[in-house]
Amino acid sequence: MKLLSWNVNGVRAALGKGLLDWMKASQADVICLQEVKALEGDVQHVEWPKGYELLWNPAEKKGYSGTALFTKRKPLALTRGIGSPEHDAEGRAVTAEFDDCYVIGVYVPNAQPELVRIGFRQAWDRALLAYAKKLEKKKPVLFCGDLNVAHEEIDLARPKENVGNPGFSDQERAGFRDFLDAGFLDTFREFEKGPGHYSWWTYRAGARERNIGWRIDYVMASAVLKGKLKRAWIEPHVLGSDHCPVGVELK
Repeated sequence: MKLLSWNVNGVRAALGKGLLDWMKASQADVICLQEVKALEGDVQHVEWPKGYELLWNPAEKKGYSGTALFTKRKPLALTRGIGSPEHDAEGRAVTAEFDDCYVIGVYVPNAQPELVRIGFRQAWDRALLAYAKKLEKKKPVLFCGDLNVAHEEIDLARPKENVGNPGFSDQERAGFRDFLDAGFLDTFREFEKGPGHYSWWTYRAGARERNIGWRIDYVMASAVLKGKLKRAWIEPHVLGSDHCPVGVELK
């Protein structure tokens, strides 16, 4: 199974920047998109690549957040949200159940400047972990998307300048460690231990061209899947958003 995830920072904008061509060329079995910022009806005219079944989960607030999942694999079930009413209004999760696993596409809340939303963010992390562990009792889980945190100093270009900032606060990093402590694998780090690999760059000051970025997009996997991991990667050459796609392939 080939799984790809991308925060497109507005699906309508991404459609004008090569999204469909990327999807077609990817040959992915499952594609998860985050921050779609649109209702399904806003893009009903789009001829999506053939063979995919689609699940759309917009936020109640128009033009905000939202996730989508495309799958060529026949799902047993498709589900919106993580079963937490206080969090599900923002359209931040989509789940596909397959014969052998679950795939969850997630867009984790940003803590916002001065960490004004850190309480909501921490509660969301806990709710996501509880949801993933509940599903894992039945079969292995992969969850992927914009987790809005750089876990270690190696995961951003300028860690010292960003200590305590949104995305690199102690609270958010601890929340990510909770995923690891619960047995989920950061699949990219199973294959690549070195620095300089990022998935998000600010639009300011030519950051992307200079590779001054953050790795905040992940594919996480149940530990039982470790032996099935074939490769995991980041696609920094793919433009169209301030994020780039990330992916994993299982044997």
